[in-house]
Amino acid sequence: MDIRLKSLSDPALAGFDTIIDTRSPLEYAEDHLPGAINLPVLSDEERARVGTIYKQISPFDARKIGGALVAANAARHIAGPLAAHDGAWRPLVYCWRGGQRSGSFATILGQIGWRVGRIEGGYKAWRAMVVERVTASLTTPVIVLDGNTGSAKTEILHRLAARGHQVIDLEGLANHRGSLFGGMPGGQPSQKAFEGRLALALERLDPTRPVVVEGESSRIGERNLPRGIWQAITTAPRIRLVVPVAERAAYTARSYADACADPVRTARIIDSLRPLHPSDRIEEWLRMVDAADWAGLSEGLMRDHYDPRYDKHRSRHDDGRTRVLPIADLRDLDAATSAVEAALAAQEAP
Repeated sequence: MDIRLKSLSDPALAGFDTIIDTRSPLEYAEDHLPGAINLPVLSDEERARVGTIYKQISPFDARKIGGALVAANAARHIAGPLAAHDGAWRPLVYCWRGGQRSGSFATILGQIGWRVGRIEGGYKAWRAMVVERVTASLTTPVIVLDGNTGSAKTEILHRLAARGHQVIDLEGLANHRGSLFGGMPGGQPSQKAFEGRLALALERLDPTRPVVVEGESSRIGERNLPRGIWQAITTAPRIRLVVPVAERAAYTARSYADACADPVRTARIIDSLRPLHPSDRIEEWLRMVDAADWAGLSEGLMRDHYDPRYDKHRSRHDDGRTRVLPIADLRDLDAATSAVEAALAAQEAP
């Protein structure tokens, strides 16, 4: 049974117990449907081999060898990860586009007696919907939570979500905190996977309610924001948190425990800033790393590296609609979140 998806969160997906990506491990690693497991019917090496035979010898020979490999790999999957499933289990399979790999696997599973579905158009059809979603103009009203480095924007965003506000955590989707020291465990998803996560978040929005996003540049780590969301961010009204630099530095020293725990990596990142700063400033920052003076280092980086860049970026996009919100203390983030809520209410008022 072929399933034609009509949306990224098509209810038809809920009718299956397991989504199976039959593509090779490298294809799966770059991107896949949310929640899909990888049961490749051809390994990366086997796929390359069959492709070479197809081009250099003949399509018939390629299909013959490929068929044997698919059957052998399918047998391993059935005897291994699928062995515990009973007759009521319902799998949904897909491959790249044409359906040969997923079709072969679905036929075998169907012969066993499982009711198998297959995604029409495969991953390529899914990817087309993702691209359409992330490149379209955003119709949901956007409000940007802005503020210089260390203003606790992400934590406040999470608290707003817990209080029922509609938010999109772009840094969470990109698995990066958007700064030099912003790498997160597990690394960033691929650009395609990031766009898939973002597309799903956009599809779930209620267009009648505003969505709050954090002020970002056009890149989060190594991931690019799609044009549609970036344009929405640059033209949206803003609530800008204005927090004293010493308070922001103390907050950053508390929240970047991973950087504090890896002074070698921190020193290496600071050393990479030599083309941008005088050597005596770099040496002073490196001395702070040696002394574990994380608050002092954070404050130095904010004053001389981050804040000037924020101010320059802000001057290009400020259209006079920014609501400035002074926050004196980041130790009570619930109070800070309440202040942002009040600003949001005033922003949304006609």
